[in-house]
Amino acid sequence: MNTMFPKDLRFYTEHEWVRVEGDEAVIGISSFAQDQLGEVVYVDLQKAEGDTLASGDQFGEVESVKSVSELFTPVSGEVLAVNEALSGAPETVNADPYGEAWMVRVKLADPSEVDELMSAEEYEAFVSGV
Repeated sequence: MNTMFPKDLRFYTEHEWVRVEGDEAVIGISSFAQDQLGEVVYVDLQKAEGDTLASGDQFGEVESVKSVSELFTPVSGEVLAVNEALSGAPETVNADPYGEAWMVRVKLADPSEVDELMSAEEYEAFVSGV
C-alpha cells in the first residue's frame, strides 16, 4: 500500500484529504502537505461542532517552522467533531497525517461533492508536477 497516497481517500487541490464513512467525511491534510510544511508546531482548527461548512471554506490553519498554511474543506456539511487533541500535539500531523491527525468530521450535505475530488492516482500525478 502506498502510504503517501492511500487508495481509500479522495484529495482536494489544496492538499486536504477526505475519508468517507457512511454519510460522514473525515478531513485532514495529506502526507505530501505535511512533508512540504516541515515540522508542524501549531494547529488552529477554527470551527466547532454544529458549524456549517461549504466546500472551499477555510476551517483553520497549520503552522510549521517554515510557514503558516490555511486549511480548506473539500466538501460541504455540518461539523460533527473537531480533533482538539491536535492543539496539544501538533506533531501528530507529521507522524500520522491519515490517522490520528484527522482534523474535522462533517456530515455530508451533498455526497456527490466527493466524486469531484481527486483519486489517489490523480492526486499523486497532481503533486508530482509541484
